[in-house]
Amino acid sequence: MKSFPKAVFPALCALLLTAVLSGCSGGDKRTVRIGHNQAADHPTNLALLAFEEYIEGALGDKYDVEVYPSELLGSQTDMVQLTQTGAIDFCVASNSILETFSRNYTLFNLPYLFVSSEAYHQAMDDPDITGPIFESTRQAGFQAVTWIDAGTRNFYTVDTPIESPADLKGLKIRVQQSPTNVAMMSLLGGSATPMGFGEVYTALQSKVIDGAENNELALTSNGHGDVCKFYSYDMHQMIPDILIGNCDFLDNLSPEDRGVFEEGFRLGNSVEREEWGKAVEAAKERAANQQGVTFLYPEVQPFQDICTPMHQDLIAANPDLTPIYEGIQQWNAACGS
Repeated sequence: MKSFPKAVFPALCALLLTAVLSGCSGGDKRTVRIGHNQAADHPTNLALLAFEEYIEGALGDKYDVEVYPSELLGSQTDMVQLTQTGAIDFCVASNSILETFSRNYTLFNLPYLFVSSEAYHQAMDDPDITGPIFESTRQAGFQAVTWIDAGTRNFYTVDTPIESPADLKGLKIRVQQSPTNVAMMSLLGGSATPMGFGEVYTALQSKVIDGAENNELALTSNGHGDVCKFYSYDMHQMIPDILIGNCDFLDNLSPEDRGVFEEGFRLGNSVEREEWGKAVEAAKERAANQQGVTFLYPEVQPFQDICTPMHQDLIAANPDLTPIYEGIQQWNAACGS
């Protein structure tokens, strides 16, 4: 895995574009570049390193895979654009960014879409559900190749315990830059403050915002638990991150090579899910014992009841999503809470 300081980012981008235009690097091997925004020890990076090892083990005479963590290739938005143009081949994108390319991704942003982690995993593994969504961005030059578990999103605050929706009233809460997330926060009574993830720590520290919403790893990997002392399991969203690939690259793979890449995608997903579970437990222990974070378990139903109208509104505005939504509800019924 190549590692570069952020100071060299402009030069690196120029180098990447030159290498891509030349078609290959390192002799006859095709360099496959993958970017993401997580740290080197994050489950996402560990999964992509497993993917790298698998591809190079099976097709090492053809491909040299390079994984760039920690926004070394720019922000997620930058990396999606680089993947569109083929300057890089793959990147990990948040669902909120992909929502701006295809309204199909809006479905995954709905609060309380899944009743349990089991239902979430089963639905995301169901190609009848993910297929129409994953392929909906091909006209933009990229498509999803697998999903990445990002756990459950919950509210955490500097100094206000969130034990009911009423506790959110008047609080400035950072949300992802998505209309769906802004609408959710408005319904729950808080003041939605969309901003990039990289800005959140400073905004919390300077009290520009009162809290945020994310999974447990944000407390430790990103230091938010140094500032926020209450983490409330309202369980409002289970939103996957998505590994996307450039369509031209994928379509030009031979059937044999494409099969190897598909197996690599499945391996990466499996490794990430296993590492995610371990990382969450480690993050909770560190947050509680070293950062002094208190974990709260409010009754979920009042939050869910407030957000339920968003489901009807989305389906009414996007009736073509009805079969996918109903498929998710079938998994919810099968798996229970």
